[in-house]
Amino acid sequence: MIRIIELKIMLEVSIIIPSRKINAFIIKKIIPALKKLTYKKFELIIVIDKSKKKYLFPSFVKEVSLNKLVNPADKRDLGAKIAKGNILAFIDDDVYPHKDWLTNAVKLLGNKEIAAVCGPGVTPNSDNFKEKVSGWVWSSWIGAGGAGVYRCQPGKKRLVDDYPTFNLIVHKKDFEKIGGFKTRFWPGEDTKLCHDLVYKLGKKIIYDPTVLVYHHRRKIFIPHLRQISRFGLHRGYFVKILPKTSLKIGYLVPSFFLLFIVFTPFLYLLLKLQIVIFFYIYIIVLYFLLIFTTSFYFFIQKRGIKLSLLFIPAIILTHLVYAAYFIKGLMSRNLKN
Repeated sequence: MIRIIELKIMLEVSIIIPSRKINAFIIKKIIPALKKLTYKKFELIIVIDKSKKKYLFPSFVKEVSLNKLVNPADKRDLGAKIAKGNILAFIDDDVYPHKDWLTNAVKLLGNKEIAAVCGPGVTPNSDNFKEKVSGWVWSSWIGAGGAGVYRCQPGKKRLVDDYPTFNLIVHKKDFEKIGGFKTRFWPGEDTKLCHDLVYKLGKKIIYDPTVLVYHHRRKIFIPHLRQISRFGLHRGYFVKILPKTSLKIGYLVPSFFLLFIVFTPFLYLLLKLQIVIFFYIYIIVLYFLLIFTTSFYFFIQKRGIKLSLLFIPAIILTHLVYAAYFIKGLMSRNLKN
């Protein structure tokens, strides 16, 4: 059991956001939310590719323009180098925090065994219905799979060995001991960082539902599926190079299912066994029953028939795209971003 020690000294936190440019979400959502934080000793470092417009930011904001295209992992590493804080809080440019986000996170970091803390990214109520469907996919058991439902809605406090940088707060000294992200992978830089913190440094990462942020979602279908394809590709590749965090049944199931759907009819033609086709039909019926049950659950909970119906093709396409790209990543010799 982890004993939480509340820090007596106010530690400075450096919040680091990588982005292509200063977007409307940063201006209208993130900065106003940071002003409301109950933990006041922080700075915000925004690392962007190129600045096209000058903004009048509050004094706690530092904008770093690189004047070239740089991947998010390198932007986060750069932000960490210039950070004044002894705690690094990584979020994305489509995330804004709950007012007690840092207060709750810093309390947890009082334990020397803990290198990092993380928490859920809940879909904001302000998202439109296509974005909310994407949020439902991410937060449902049938959609989240190996990633864990707890990433997208509050769950029980637990230890984790892999967590996205949409909400990951790390001791700077531990971050520096493993050399930071120092990777060409995106997405997946967070998987490597967490792997190194846990399995190389021997530290712990704790998930706590009170370390809460609100995570804007990609719209169904194309933006959502494009994001899913990147996750599937990298997760498949990581099964080979980071098996401790990625060789898990939840990440493998969609690909097993896709292979089952594609190759079982050929098996039936080869063996001519009725039990093969019966089993095939049984699995497909069970699959759609799970989807329809989940869709109906969302309808009961949210009272949204349009959202519930759109969830059905969204979850099916999510599974197919993820599975196909997972297999591609698994078969890749050297993954190129």
